[in-house]
Amino acid sequence: MNTMSAANYMLDAMVPISRFNKGEASKIFDEVNKTGVKVVVKNNAPTGVIISTERYKELMEEIENYHLLLEAQKRDKNSNGNLTAHEDFMKELGLTNNDLKDVEVELE
Repeated sequence: MNTMSAANYMLDAMVPISRFNKGEASKIFDEVNKTGVKVVVKNNAPTGVIISTERYKELMEEIENYHLLLEAQKRDKNSNGNLTAHEDFMKELGLTNNDLKDVEVELE
């Protein structure tokens, strides 16, 4: 994104808090659903951010993926080279990919 389009994006994303006071909340939330984000401005200063539920889910997934990456890197660093290939691990347990298709996974 070049500087001009970034500036235009930021200007389009800004919404004065006075619009809420004028009963335009529904319209603002419609805009959020279209654009993904609005920055609420009060006295020419940003006071909050409104994001769509879809964008929120995307951000939460990105954060979760980042934490999983950090955990994988930590485990890799602490493994001392003692790693087992996925195929070997499955064979050792007597499992196939078909066995895993319907298994629900919960990661902590």
